[in-house]
Amino acid sequence: MAVEDKKISNRIYLVAFGILVMAIAIAVKLTNIQWVEGDYYRKLAKERTVRTFVIPANKGNIYSADGSLLATSIPNYEIRFDALAPKAESFEKNVKALSDSLATVLGKSSSFYENELRKARANKNRYYLLARKLSYTQYFKIKGFPLFNLGAYKGGIIIQQETVREHPIGKIAERTVGYERTSNGESYEGKGIEWAFRKYLNGKDGKILKQKIAKGQWKPIRDINEVDPQDGYDVVSTIDVYIQDIAHHALLKQLEIYQADHGSVVVMETKTGHVKAISNLGRANDGTYYETTNYAVAESHEPGSTYKLADLMALLEDKKADTSTVYDRNGGLIMYSGRRVEDSNRGGAQKISLARGFELSSNTVMVKAVYEAYKNEPSKFVNHLNNFGLNRKLGLSIKGEGAPYVPQPKDKHWSNISLPWMAFGYGVSITPMQTLAFYNAVANNGEMVKPQFVSEIKEWNRTIKKYDKEVLIPRICSQSTILKLRAVLENVVKKGTGSKLYSKDFSMAGKTGTAQVGYGKSGRSGMYYASSFVGYFPADEPKYSCIVVVHKPNTALNNYYGADVAGPVFKRIAQKIFTDAPSTNEIKNLDRKIAKQEKDYDAYFTKSHEKTQLIPNTKGMSGMDAVALLGNLGLKVKVQGVGKVKKQSIEAGQNLDKNVTILLELS
Repeated sequence: MAVEDKKISNRIYLVAFGILVMAIAIAVKLTNIQWVEGDYYRKLAKERTVRTFVIPANKGNIYSADGSLLATSIPNYEIRFDALAPKAESFEKNVKALSDSLATVLGKSSSFYENELRKARANKNRYYLLARKLSYTQYFKIKGFPLFNLGAYKGGIIIQQETVREHPIGKIAERTVGYERTSNGESYEGKGIEWAFRKYLNGKDGKILKQKIAKGQWKPIRDINEVDPQDGYDVVSTIDVYIQDIAHHALLKQLEIYQADHGSVVVMETKTGHVKAISNLGRANDGTYYETTNYAVAESHEPGSTYKLADLMALLEDKKADTSTVYDRNGGLIMYSGRRVEDSNRGGAQKISLARGFELSSNTVMVKAVYEAYKNEPSKFVNHLNNFGLNRKLGLSIKGEGAPYVPQPKDKHWSNISLPWMAFGYGVSITPMQTLAFYNAVANNGEMVKPQFVSEIKEWNRTIKKYDKEVLIPRICSQSTILKLRAVLENVVKKGTGSKLYSKDFSMAGKTGTAQVGYGKSGRSGMYYASSFVGYFPADEPKYSCIVVVHKPNTALNNYYGADVAGPVFKRIAQKIFTDAPSTNEIKNLDRKIAKQEKDYDAYFTKSHEKTQLIPNTKGMSGMDAVALLGNLGLKVKVQGVGKVKKQSIEAGQNLDKNVTILLELS
């Protein structure tokens, strides 16, 4: 019996010892968790219950020069349905009314939606897609429909929102306005103004701490953000919507007529370099045209005869020839190292002046003039091209500028035909924008300015940064040379290859070009024509310069020359700007009072000289202009929406009180 008791006691001691060891282990572990690994576990618990959420900053808008919206951010909504969330009684009570309501907004029949909703419930579908890409107005209506107005948990409505970038004026200038693509919140690719100025447009995201609560929901820990979001600034582009519309449709018409592969047009303000219009259209498989590549900026190719202006400028600057120097066309054909240089029209007068050779775009005259002047010192001619800026990029603000190419005499690729071929625009390469900048320098009395797409960065009525004119070359050549060049460029339109474009109603100056492109890549089968016209208007006091390039017009139509294919686009733009601008040729009765002007004046000030000011009418004005006007009057302004003012909270004509806030609703 004693032995048996002893065995039991040993077992009890053993169990007790085990319990003690376990207790010690637990104590050690608890101590370790509390003091050694405490920070780790507290951090882990916090991460699972407290999380930092990003508050996206509102992206800035892109405006045209006249305040029209070119790009803005708007919310898009996706509506889904958790078919198991509503109770059976609520579902049956509201499903018919919900289906009727959905039919009024989404377009399909009430029976269709009722069947779909019942099917989703029968299949226990908790994520049924009802509609996507809805506007705020549509979303707001739908969330108030029967059943859905009970909320997510009782009504089953699931709402997902995303912000998308929209172009209110459509596809016009789409490649220049550009885009920015993101992945996991980080930018990785983009084009145009959107990409080049993203550091201003995007703003800075904010941060807020939230704590996890019941049913997987998160609520803010504090009433304030950890970091407040900073909205992006607005970018004011140089684009003029009116001129852009003219240029876009003029180019589109010619591309369709000649069934061309692609083309581009740029209109630039002569003095400032502000790009007022740019259109780049490529042909799709179905024959329609749309903005694909920014050809005007990116596409560097052999220009053909538009390059001859550089020949003439170099010859005149070095006094190697004058516009009156006579050259023999030799029947419109000359040979260099066994290669032909031929005029498109070999007939007509054979001995003509250098000026006339330029006006008629004679290859033989221009090549002979350059070759005779520089055959023993080709580097002198090439140095002129380099000094004209034709061998380097313009340094445009937007991404993707094509690289120009001018062969140098020390290059291994230099040959006996390099110099004569350069003289009529072959063996060299240049983009349309670079060609335009060169011609614009002639129109601008020798000053070459950089083309600009953006004029300023704004935060409503406050200018953050202004982009002033940037001079690339203060004087590209002498004033005497400029005057001679402008005379022959005007004569190209009056009596040269561009004579079909001449109009007595408005003056233009420029140069036609027709180049064979791609002939070296795959023989004659890879060759096609590029038709161009570049110049400025008015000829006497240039305000705008313009280039038009059309690639691969259908040769079956028996016309591919620059004057016929590209020239009409140039003329259409100049004509519309001229004819639609108010005439200043005659001014009558300067003392006559204008009723509207008197009325507008009286809207601001009383007829006596009292200082009482009245609230102006801002309806129809761009948001930025309205804010600037009211701000200058000392008013506090709040704004809802984007675009132009459609409503103001204080009617026009009321006495101005600087202590009140005026609310503007924008369309």
